Amino acid sequence: MTGGAGDRPDPARRRNRFSLFAKAPPSCFVAAMPSFHFGAIILAAGASTRMGRPKQLLRIDGRTLLRRTVDAVLASAAWPAVVVIGAHQDSVRPEVARLPVLIIENPGWEEGLASSIRAGARVLDTFSLSLDAGLLVVCDQPGFSPAAITRLTDVAVSSGKSIVAARYDGHPGPPVLFARCHFHEFTELRGPGGARPLLERHAGQLATVDLPELATDLDTPEDYRDFLASSQSTRPPAL
Repeated sequence: MTGGAGDRPDPARRRNRFSLFAKAPPSCFVAAMPSFHFGAIILAAGASTRMGRPKQLLRIDGRTLLRRTVDAVLASAAWPAVVVIGAHQDSVRPEVARLPVLIIENPGWEEGLASSIRAGARVLDTFSLSLDAGLLVVCDQPGFSPAAITRLTDVAVSSGKSIVAARYDGHPGPPVLFARCHFHEFTELRGPGGARPLLERHAGQLATVDLPELATDLDTPEDYRDFLASSQSTRPPAL
């Protein structure tokens, strides 16, 4: 595990009864908490096989997708920000090496998203014992923004639900905010499906936030070309 030049790790690193792998605390309601602290796990370990090159490094308006995602997280109240890398790590790492993030390598990235969630969750547990929640973020949504994070956290506090997900195309999806009482369940996740089994298992504790701007994700060269063309067509003409 490595960190960027501006790391701000929590100095308290010893485990306590709220450890990630301890029994979940009895209350799972974020609204009951006097203050709300959350970290973020940015999932950037994928091989981008459908894109044919690392989509983490696709550029939009002069910044890579990964840098745009990390910048959005750092502009929010999230701390710490954990970036999980794996495939293409030698080319991906320099994009965030000088930022105040915690960078970890996931040697099991070929398993899929679940392995990166497990790896990132272990780091949240080690560095931040006072967290109330964790935000899972993917790095292929060009519409992701600090405002989207704020809307998720506002609903978490106001609704009393322990899971808050973005909603687009009629379904919940990332980013997803999980109250700490669910952290121990991250260790059970396997395969490419990420945290979706937890959304299904705890449907009664799931709130969603309509964020249609996140419906666009970039998986193929066609997706990228179409997005760039659409972005150009919606920009006002230069004066």
